[in-house]
Amino acid sequence: MTTNLTDRTAWTKRYAAIGTIALLVSGNASASPVRISRSANVKAPVSSVWSLIGPFCAIKDWLPPVGQCIEDGKAPSTRILVTKDGKAAFVETQTARSEAGHSYSYRFLSSPLPVSNYTSTIKVTANGKGSSTITWTGSYEPQRGKEKAANEALSGVYEAGLTEIQRRLSK
Repeated sequence: MTTNLTDRTAWTKRYAAIGTIALLVSGNASASPVRISRSANVKAPVSSVWSLIGPFCAIKDWLPPVGQCIEDGKAPSTRILVTKDGKAAFVETQTARSEAGHSYSYRFLSSPLPVSNYTSTIKVTANGKGSSTITWTGSYEPQRGKEKAANEALSGVYEAGLTEIQRRLSK
Protein backbone atom coordinates (compact mmCIF):
# COMPACT_ATOMS: atom_id res chain seq x y z
CA MET A 1 0.00 0.00 0.00
CA THR A 2 1.32 3.45 -0.82
CA THR A 3 0.31 6.69 0.79
CA ASN A 4 0.67 10.11 -0.65
CA LEU A 5 1.75 13.26 1.17
CA THR A 6 -1.82 14.44 1.69
CA ASP A 7 -2.75 11.15 3.39
CA ARG A 8 0.34 11.36 5.63
CA THR A 9 -0.41 14.96 6.56
CA ALA A 10 -4.01 14.11 7.46
CA TRP A 11 -2.83 11.07 9.43
CA THR A 12 -0.25 13.16 11.32
CA LYS A 13 -2.78 15.86 12.17
CA ARG A 14 -5.31 13.29 13.34
CA TYR A 15 -2.84 11.58 15.70
CA ALA A 16 -1.44 14.90 16.95
CA ALA A 17 -5.00 15.95 17.85
CA ILE A 18 -5.60 12.65 19.64
CA GLY A 19 -2.34 13.10 21.57
CA THR A 20 -3.33 16.61 22.64
CA ILE A 21 -6.75 15.42 23.81
CA ALA A 22 -5.15 12.56 25.75
CA LEU A 23 -2.77 14.98 27.44
CA LEU A 24 -5.60 17.30 28.44
CA VAL A 25 -7.73 14.47 29.76
CA SER A 26 -4.85 12.98 31.74
CA GLY A 27 -4.50 16.14 33.82
CA ASN A 28 -0.82 16.59 33.07
CA ALA A 29 -1.38 19.67 30.97
CA SER A 30 -0.71 23.08 32.43
CA ALA A 31 -3.46 25.53 33.22
CA SER A 32 -3.43 29.10 31.94
CA PRO A 33 -0.36 31.19 32.77
CA VAL A 34 -0.47 33.06 36.07
CA ARG A 35 1.36 36.23 37.14
CA ILE A 36 2.32 36.90 40.74
CA SER A 37 3.71 40.09 42.23
CA ARG A 38 4.52 41.15 45.76
CA SER A 39 6.33 44.22 47.01
CA ALA A 40 7.58 45.58 50.30
CA ASN A 41 8.84 48.96 51.44
CA VAL A 42 11.92 49.10 53.63
CA LYS A 43 13.57 51.95 55.49
CA ALA A 44 16.96 51.45 53.89
CA PRO A 45 18.70 52.88 50.84
CA VAL A 46 18.79 50.85 47.63
CA SER A 47 22.50 50.10 48.08
CA SER A 48 21.89 48.48 51.49
CA VAL A 49 18.99 46.42 50.23
CA TRP A 50 20.89 45.33 47.12
CA SER A 51 23.94 44.30 49.15
CA LEU A 52 21.63 41.98 51.14
CA ILE A 53 19.64 40.45 48.26
CA GLY A 54 21.68 41.13 45.11
CA PRO A 55 24.18 38.26 45.16
CA PHE A 56 22.50 35.30 43.44
CA CYS A 57 23.12 32.90 46.33
CA ALA A 58 22.29 35.46 49.04
CA ILE A 59 18.75 34.10 48.87
CA LYS A 60 19.79 31.53 51.49
CA ASP A 61 20.20 34.43 53.94
CA TRP A 62 16.77 36.00 53.47
CA LEU A 63 14.39 33.26 52.31
CA PRO A 64 13.46 31.28 55.45
CA PRO A 65 12.84 27.83 53.89
CA VAL A 66 16.26 27.78 52.15
CA GLY A 67 19.01 26.07 54.09
CA GLN A 68 21.69 25.88 51.44
CA CYS A 69 22.53 27.52 48.13
CA ILE A 70 25.12 26.04 45.79
CA GLU A 71 26.17 28.22 42.87
CA ASP A 72 28.04 26.81 39.88
CA GLY A 73 30.11 29.95 39.20
CA LYS A 74 29.38 29.91 35.46
CA ALA A 75 27.78 32.61 33.37
CA PRO A 76 24.85 32.59 33.38
CA SER A 77 24.91 31.36 36.93
CA THR A 78 22.91 28.37 38.10
CA ARG A 79 22.05 27.78 41.75
CA ILE A 80 20.67 24.81 43.64
CA LEU A 81 18.52 25.72 46.62
CA VAL A 82 18.06 23.00 49.22
CA THR A 83 15.36 23.43 51.84
CA LYS A 84 16.36 23.46 55.51
CA ASP A 85 14.78 20.04 56.05
CA GLY A 86 16.72 18.68 53.04
CA LYS A 87 13.53 17.28 51.48
CA ALA A 88 13.36 19.53 48.41
CA ALA A 89 15.71 21.16 45.93
CA PHE A 90 15.19 23.82 43.30
CA VAL A 91 17.52 24.35 40.38
CA GLU A 92 17.39 27.88 39.01
CA THR A 93 19.37 29.74 36.38
CA GLN A 94 19.89 33.46 36.19
CA THR A 95 18.53 34.89 32.95
CA ALA A 96 19.27 38.59 33.39
CA ARG A 97 21.13 40.82 35.81
CA SER A 98 21.49 44.59 36.18
CA GLU A 99 23.75 45.89 38.93
CA ALA A 100 22.87 49.48 37.96
CA GLY A 101 19.15 48.63 37.91
CA HIS A 102 19.41 46.56 41.12
CA SER A 103 17.59 43.58 39.65
CA TYR A 104 18.02 40.04 38.48
CA SER A 105 15.78 37.52 36.76
CA TYR A 106 15.83 33.74 36.90
CA ARG A 107 13.86 30.68 35.88
CA PHE A 108 13.31 27.22 37.29
CA LEU A 109 15.17 24.40 35.62
CA SER A 110 13.59 21.98 38.08
CA SER A 111 11.33 22.38 41.08
CA PRO A 112 9.13 20.26 43.36
CA LEU A 113 6.32 22.81 42.94
CA PRO A 114 3.40 21.94 40.65
CA VAL A 115 4.40 24.56 38.06
CA SER A 116 6.14 24.82 34.73
CA ASN A 117 7.68 27.71 32.82
CA TYR A 118 8.34 29.65 36.04
CA THR A 119 10.28 32.90 35.58
CA SER A 120 10.87 35.62 38.13
CA THR A 121 12.47 39.02 38.69
CA ILE A 122 13.44 40.71 41.92
CA LYS A 123 14.15 44.44 41.80
CA VAL A 124 14.96 47.22 44.26
CA THR A 125 13.98 50.83 43.55
CA ALA A 126 14.49 54.05 45.49
CA ASN A 127 11.41 55.24 47.31
CA GLY A 128 12.74 58.60 48.56
CA LYS A 129 14.29 59.70 51.87
CA GLY A 130 16.49 56.62 52.25
CA SER A 131 13.66 54.15 51.68
CA SER A 132 13.36 51.48 49.01
CA THR A 133 10.76 49.23 47.47
CA ILE A 134 11.51 45.59 46.71
CA THR A 135 9.32 44.13 43.98
CA TRP A 136 9.30 40.39 43.31
CA THR A 137 7.33 39.27 40.27
CA GLY A 138 6.89 35.96 38.56
CA SER A 139 4.91 34.04 36.01
CA TYR A 140 4.23 30.34 35.76
CA GLU A 141 1.85 27.72 34.48
CA PRO A 142 0.30 25.66 37.28
CA GLN A 143 -0.39 21.99 36.73
CA ARG A 144 -4.05 21.49 35.94
CA GLY A 145 -5.96 20.80 39.12
CA LYS A 146 -3.11 22.17 41.28
CA GLU A 147 -3.66 25.88 40.64
CA LYS A 148 -4.49 26.65 44.28
CA ALA A 149 -1.50 24.72 45.65
CA ALA A 150 0.87 26.45 43.22
CA ASN A 151 -0.48 29.91 44.08
CA GLU A 152 -0.36 29.28 47.82
CA ALA A 153 3.20 27.93 47.66
CA LEU A 154 4.59 30.80 45.60
CA SER A 155 2.65 33.49 47.48
CA GLY A 156 3.98 32.05 50.73
CA VAL A 157 7.55 32.07 49.43
CA TYR A 158 7.34 35.67 48.21
CA GLU A 159 5.74 36.90 51.43
CA ALA A 160 8.18 35.03 53.69
CA GLY A 161 11.16 36.35 51.76
CA LEU A 162 10.00 39.96 51.75
CA THR A 163 9.09 39.81 55.44
CA GLU A 164 12.55 38.47 56.31
CA ILE A 165 14.25 41.18 54.23
CA GLN A 166 12.23 43.83 56.10
CA ARG A 167 13.15 42.22 59.42
CA ARG A 168 16.87 42.12 58.63
CA LEU A 169 16.95 45.72 57.43
CA SER A 170 15.04 47.06 60.45
CA LYS A 171 17.83 46.06 62.88
